[in-house]
Amino acid sequence: PERSAMGWLRLPSCLRCGQKEFTLSTEKIADSQDENTERGNWSSKTDYLLSMVGYAVGLGNVWRFPYLTYQNGGGAFLIPYTLMLALAGLPLFFMECSLGQFASLGPVSVWRFLPLFQGVGITMVIISTFVTIYYNVIIGYSLYYLFASFQRVLPWEICDPEWADHRCSQTPIVLLCNVTMGSTTLQMNYTEVTSMNLTCINNTQVFAETQVPSEQYWNNKVLQRSESLSDTGKIVWYLALCLLLSWLIVAVSLFKGIKSSGKVVYFTALFPYVVLIILLVRGATLEGAREGIEYYIGTQSNFTKLGEAEVWKDAA
Repeated sequence: PERSAMGWLRLPSCLRCGQKEFTLSTEKIADSQDENTERGNWSSKTDYLLSMVGYAVGLGNVWRFPYLTYQNGGGAFLIPYTLMLALAGLPLFFMECSLGQFASLGPVSVWRFLPLFQGVGITMVIISTFVTIYYNVIIGYSLYYLFASFQRVLPWEICDPEWADHRCSQTPIVLLCNVTMGSTTLQMNYTEVTSMNLTCINNTQVFAETQVPSEQYWNNKVLQRSESLSDTGKIVWYLALCLLLSWLIVAVSLFKGIKSSGKVVYFTALFPYVVLIILLVRGATLEGAREGIEYYIGTQSNFTKLGEAEVWKDAA
């Protein structure tokens, strides 16, 4: 069939993939289901839309962003974050999407139209490589906790002698406190205070150095953390297998390119929202939730942090 001259776009040689041409019309190419037979095309607009949602919302929103907000002044951090989002985040996001859609090339090849910025594409690949490595480690930890949670009693709720030491305690341990005996105030051992039915003066307790079970479970059981950097320790095989599983999931998701990843994103793009809603409901129903929210993004926000360069770096 004849092809409309207005329906075709001939790209500059620097962006042309071999001798391929790219259509602007909605007609299908007669001998192929995809316009780009080498790289393939999205099966539907929904696949592409959910892929972009998954690209923008992911592990960092659930894990890293709350930590950065807490560290950098609470609600005050939202000011530099919003500015960086408007001035840098969204423009760069749309630039990446637009260049990719127009040229159907990778982040290195697409910059051939402007060789001065070809290093940007190389840097994007390097950053993506490092982010993929350490994000998969976190996913490996998450998979371990997922498997470990299939028990009637969660293993990190109790001080198991297998991995807990003498500092492990579910509640604070009081060593000393001040008591009043007649007109005299004394500091006494808490064991003696309880045996003599005395009452500690408020805010005078001296607590023992303890760790909650979840912290010791993480350090002693999951990581099997060594004493120092010079002692590398042994390979923790169950973590290595969880890391391998996380890489296998990535490989299976990408083995057919965007044809397979476009289906996986139906889960990976929507599931974070389910998790965020669950965490929101759970957190809002805990005791002291109002005080926590007030401290996190309320009147307790530390606006003096806005004068620190580190805060703006984290926002960017």
